Amino acid sequence: MKRYVIKRPINASAIDRLARYQEELNPEQFAVVTAAHAPALPSLVIAGAGTGKTRTITYRVAYLIEQGVSPSRILLATFTNRAAREMLRRVESLTASGDGNVSRKVWGGTFHRIGNLVLRRHAEALGYTSNYTILDAEDARDFLTACVAEAGVDTRARRFPKAEVLQDIASYATNTDEPIPDVVVHRYPQFHTIAGDIERVDRLYTARKRERNVMDYDDLLLNWKRLMIESDAVARLYQEQFQHILVDEYQDTNKLQAEIIDLLAVKHRGVTVVGDDSQSIFGWRGANVGNLFEFQKRYAEAALYKLETNYRSTPEILALANASIAHNRKQFPKSLRAVRASLDLKPALVPCQDAEQQAAFVVSRILELREEGTALEDIAVLYRSHYHSLEIQLELTRRNVPYQIRSGVRFFEQAHVKDVLSYLRIIANPFDEIAWKRALKLVPNIGAATANRVWETLRHTDDPLALVRRGAVDSQVNRRGNGWQIFRELLESLAGEDARANPARQIEIVLASGYEDYLAQTYENAEARLEDLRGLARYSARYDSTEEFLADLALLSTEGFGQPKTLGGEDVVSGADEDEMLVLTSVHQAKGLEWKAVFVVWAADGKFPSPRALREMEGEDEERRLWYVSITRAKDELYITYPLLAADYTKQMIVQRPSRFVTETLPELYDIWQLEEESIAIDEAAPEPLAIAEEASDFVN
Repeated sequence: MKRYVIKRPINASAIDRLARYQEELNPEQFAVVTAAHAPALPSLVIAGAGTGKTRTITYRVAYLIEQGVSPSRILLATFTNRAAREMLRRVESLTASGDGNVSRKVWGGTFHRIGNLVLRRHAEALGYTSNYTILDAEDARDFLTACVAEAGVDTRARRFPKAEVLQDIASYATNTDEPIPDVVVHRYPQFHTIAGDIERVDRLYTARKRERNVMDYDDLLLNWKRLMIESDAVARLYQEQFQHILVDEYQDTNKLQAEIIDLLAVKHRGVTVVGDDSQSIFGWRGANVGNLFEFQKRYAEAALYKLETNYRSTPEILALANASIAHNRKQFPKSLRAVRASLDLKPALVPCQDAEQQAAFVVSRILELREEGTALEDIAVLYRSHYHSLEIQLELTRRNVPYQIRSGVRFFEQAHVKDVLSYLRIIANPFDEIAWKRALKLVPNIGAATANRVWETLRHTDDPLALVRRGAVDSQVNRRGNGWQIFRELLESLAGEDARANPARQIEIVLASGYEDYLAQTYENAEARLEDLRGLARYSARYDSTEEFLADLALLSTEGFGQPKTLGGEDVVSGADEDEMLVLTSVHQAKGLEWKAVFVVWAADGKFPSPRALREMEGEDEERRLWYVSITRAKDELYITYPLLAADYTKQMIVQRPSRFVTETLPELYDIWQLEEESIAIDEAAPEPLAIAEEASDFVN
């Protein structure tokens, strides 16, 4: 076969632009940007936190185009379509295109977006037509529910996972290339006896999707891979086309995504993957940091680059981050170096007497920072688990500090929290219509119509709770199974003498009376939700009555903020300028973000790291990476807090030790703060100040 090489002219100003690149990039970035391109060679770029990863990828794409590579022969895979659009918009300005040519011709976007572009052209090769429909998450759940019925599974006779759980099992199996029975055993062991039925439902689900010409989100990847394996013609087409493949956040790719990239790169081998093993924190949803570690095994000729010059944080913050991540057993060794000058502020380690004092300190210091000129939007409170924000939310509400939740809906607006609180509300106020209807619909075989009918009976009696407890409404409900009997016994227990005024005991009773099983059956993240509820029980142990506990929670939607309103997931508590909001977020949701001041709360062993995560073989390493991510979000000031005492269900105070991630690093890396409380006497004598200096100074022992 005769070869003919098309010689593309290099833009006359490309040499000048290259000189400009050298001025605008540091030597580490410049080496990546100008790496070999003809022929293309694979590159592994380990990009530490705050080292300009996005900037480096953007300049690399611009450099390739200016060296004569056609934009249509470049594939840029990112984890959000927005990130790809912003990168390509910047590429256009760097290459002086300005006409949208780059963004139209470069294959940029998420793996799923690019997979969809490929499948629209070649769906017929897999038995689909090009006008297939993409199911959103809700549609996919409805489809799965129909498949459960079609499979003849008797969900009333035995506990069977709801569609959301089935969806997670199937998705995890697809993205990790694991058989469904294996996924069930190690992720959902409570369903191991029915793994065969789950697998049968999944086979039916797959067949029905093909029959109906629909694909779900995961099919866009699975079918893209199938296309590359089953159709030689299609595989050769794209293997020839994509001369350069760039993958952002490679540490967060799963096995399926890595396999797709390898299939595309068979011919040219021009793969540049950019990631940071120290920020791989999504293993629980199928991300495989092994893709990063094994890259040089699959691409033996790959060059290794490291970006270690950090533009975000002060030297003191980076010293702590470097010391912490060094304890991980498997990693690409690196040491972040600060460009910024020292502010003479070490990370503050702040032991607190208890969770309430922790919240009081955090909010007080935030208000001081604001007075010193740091806007609320430049401050964030980070936590490992959602329930760790409980006391913080209440304290912020009491003190009129506007805030925004980035880790989902506000704690008390979550479905599982509202479910459990509905039982407590019934005991506290038997005429609470909303609570009755919510609790009734949790009983098996009771839907909205029955719940409404029962409520109509209850509302016309002097004592609705007594009416249900003595069985006076039994005739109005479907009593198939023992669900209704369990509900009546639950109300009896909650109203008993030992539980009526003890919200912690009441929550414990609700969990033990079937709600824990309901979580496992209904939610893919059942363990995290159960952790929330146990945290809620521990929090409620400080109250002397259920009424007092429920009244305090109402502060979140009423006190100090005008008219009562329901707080949604991204609502802002009014009280300041519209765009000035403190951020509360889980560390997982904080990845990729930065703030001038960061507070990491509940840095206690058993809280951070999460004991649930430690059950996994590589769990401690991933938890330490999560810790590293939390530290490296801070630009100027970092505060790490933990309570020395925390209450359990029985109101007993448990001594808390600082997180192992704190004690494994040198005390010299911190400023250890001693907290004291100063009370102002109004009508009563002020209590003695609370001092905890001795515990604070001895934190490493």
